[in-house]
This record gives sequence, C-alpha cells and structure tokens, in this order.
Amino acid sequence: MGLPTWALRTGYRNAVRPVLFRVGGGDAEAAHHLTLRRMAQVGEHPSAIRALALGMPQPSSPIEVAGVRFPGRVGLAAGVDKDGVGVKVWKHLGFGHVELGTVTAQAQPGNPQPRLFRLRGSDAIINRMGFNNNGAQALADRLAEVGPIGIPIGVSIGKTKVTPVEDAIGDYLTSLAALEEHADYFAINVSSPNTPGLRSLQDKEPLAELLAELVTATAKRSRTPIFVKIAPDLTDSAIDDVLEVALRADASGVIATNTTLSRDGLAEADLPLADEAGGLSGAPLTRRARYVVQRIASRSSLPVIGVGGVMNADDGRALIDAGASLVQIYSGFIYRGPALVAELNRALS
Repeated sequence: MGLPTWALRTGYRNAVRPVLFRVGGGDAEAAHHLTLRRMAQVGEHPSAIRALALGMPQPSSPIEVAGVRFPGRVGLAAGVDKDGVGVKVWKHLGFGHVELGTVTAQAQPGNPQPRLFRLRGSDAIINRMGFNNNGAQALADRLAEVGPIGIPIGVSIGKTKVTPVEDAIGDYLTSLAALEEHADYFAINVSSPNTPGLRSLQDKEPLAELLAELVTATAKRSRTPIFVKIAPDLTDSAIDDVLEVALRADASGVIATNTTLSRDGLAEADLPLADEAGGLSGAPLTRRARYVVQRIASRSSLPVIGVGGVMNADDGRALIDAGASLVQIYSGFIYRGPALVAELNRALS
C-alpha cells in the first residue's frame, strides 16, 4: 500500500526539495530545523499521521538483530533528529528504526555557524555540528512524554565537549543512565571528527575501558544492546583492534561508518567547499563504508549496521551483501527524500 515510488520520487525532487534548498537563502541548517518543526506539527495531529502512513509504503520483512526485533532493515541514522523532535513521524515514513542523537551528558550549543554544507554536485554533505543537542536528560524527558512509537529507538551518545577525554567514561555513563529506559539500543559515538579528542577513544586501550564500563552498566540493569560506531578513516589494523575490543567487552555490534575526513570523490563544482572543516557524508563515502562493513563482517560474528553513502537501492543491497544486518540513511534521505526509504524497503525485503 502507499503511493508509487515514482510519485514519491518525482514529488520530492520537483516540489519539496527545491523549496527546502532555498530556505534561509540556501542555509542547510535552517532547512533542517524547519523540516523537523514541520514534522513535530504533523506528529501532533492523528489525522495527518494517518494520511502520511497511507501514502508511504511500510516495511514488511522483520528481522531480529542483537535481540531487538526490527520491522524492516532501513533506519534513520543519527544526526538527523538529535533531540527527538520528529520522533512520532519516522515510523510513518517507512523507517524500521530511528537512531536519535548524538546526545551528550550536558546540553551544548555545538560549533559556530555556518556548520552544515550541501555539496550538491557530489550528493554529499559536510558537517561540523559539534554534537549540538539539549542533553541526555532532555531527550529522556521527550521520549517519556511521547511513549512507544512503534519502531525501535537507538540513541547515539557522545562526550560533552568540555569534559576532558580522561573523564569521558563518567560522561557516557551519565547519558546511558538517563536514557536506558527509553533506548532499544545504544550507539557509542567515538568517531565524530567534530569534538576535539573524541576519536582517540577508538584507540585500543581507551575503547576497551569505555566499552567494558558501559556494557557492565547495562548488564546490571537494562541489558540494552551496545553498538560501537567507528570512523571510515581507520586503518585495517585499527578496525581489527576495534573488533577485538568489542568482542572482549561483549558489545552487541558495530555501526560502520561515521563521516570521513577524506575529500576524495568530490565533483569539480564542489571543490571550493572541500576546505570546510568537518566530516563528509553522502555518495563519496559509499565504497569506503561498504569496504569497512565487509571487513568487519568477514572477521567477526558481531552484527553490523551499515551506514554511509546509501543513495539508492543498489547501495543498500550492496551493504547487506557485504554483511550488514541493517542499513541507515542520512545524506541519501536529504537528497532523495521518502522515495529512497520506499525503494530500500522494497529492495531489502
């Protein structure tokens, strides 16, 4: 049931996206916040939600990953709806799960604006948002208010910028404690390039200490699955180290990958933006994300959530073929809209 994919694709490309891309004089972050506000408004009107659900094809092939039942393989990646503003609506757009965050133990404004850039010729985005969010407790309060949304909720947690790296464990534990009642799984974000020192937590010893504490904490109470999210820029040996640590800590899985510091694969028209600091997502990341997923899947039994450069149904199928159990989209959703969710649900059934 739902509108044909061609109608979703054409409507978004010809009507919705041109308007969104002009919001704020072309400011990507202004369009992002406007979209979330509109979604929040839709979420407050049951008739609007019913109309949305009737228009969007829904997933029909459930799968269990890390003990969590997902109605479909396609999820929304972290970074789109950090504070759960549109959380009532994502299910009705066809998503089988949503990953909120990244949130931190303390609320923080993130990096100075502008900090989000569209590279339209490359189907890519550069962001240096810096974990702007209202804090873990605010998200917990939001989810308590909303109640069950009909699909699993993942929560990505990261380190507060002002917290020294040596105190990161306590910072993560604070977010974990605030949100474990509401999360179906946690994504441990140690791979964003936009918080100073954060990626050092991917190193073998710091990661081992962090994961051991987090897994132990959930085992005592909620047993919420713990996934570790890694950067695409890790060397093969560093990926293998992460896997060794994750297995030893009894983590539930790996999310591969976060954004990249590389600027390979950009269209010539986008090269003036290449020097903007931040992580790159979108089509230039497609092959690297697939490689990292394949390496993880071939060297461990840990479930993998594949994310990075999923711009069409073939990209999604390729990640599943590489060994991912689930896929997530972010940049592809910005450029392709709800049609991409429908195409992926059909392709991955």
